[in-house]
Amino acid sequence: MGIFSPFRKKSFFTHEEEEKIVQAIRNAERMTSGEVRLYVESRCRFVDPVDRAAEVFYGLKMDQTDDRNGVLVYVAMKDHQLAIYGDEGIHKKVGGDFWRTEVEKMISDFNTTDYTQGIIHIVNDIGEALHKHFPYMKDEDKNELPDNIVFGN
Repeated sequence: MGIFSPFRKKSFFTHEEEEKIVQAIRNAERMTSGEVRLYVESRCRFVDPVDRAAEVFYGLKMDQTDDRNGVLVYVAMKDHQLAIYGDEGIHKKVGGDFWRTEVEKMISDFNTTDYTQGIIHIVNDIGEALHKHFPYMKDEDKNELPDNIVFGN
């Protein structure tokens, strides 16, 4: 089984917390043609979590959206590592300062150990940025990627 196996789910969140996070992803995506995914694992296999986020991003084929506007929120719970990885379409619109600010917000929320709220907060912010630059188009938009949380090792 690979790193994306559904049979290796960890209990990082309660069922209610998972539902809240997935609902936040769905709400964010209702406003945009963009895609948001959350990948959670215990440990970051790389020194730099952005490198790991990039590996996961491409492994989940998030670079194959029509507008190149997928965003991955990556969290390694036990190593206290996180990153946000945006595809080239959205990155060209928001720039590196946006991602750095969002990571700082997530760290601030995580410092209070409210991981669920921190993730929801970031998903909402990403949804707003995607909406601004890639608004929902009723006749054209489709959900290109699943909304569920992906759990690694």
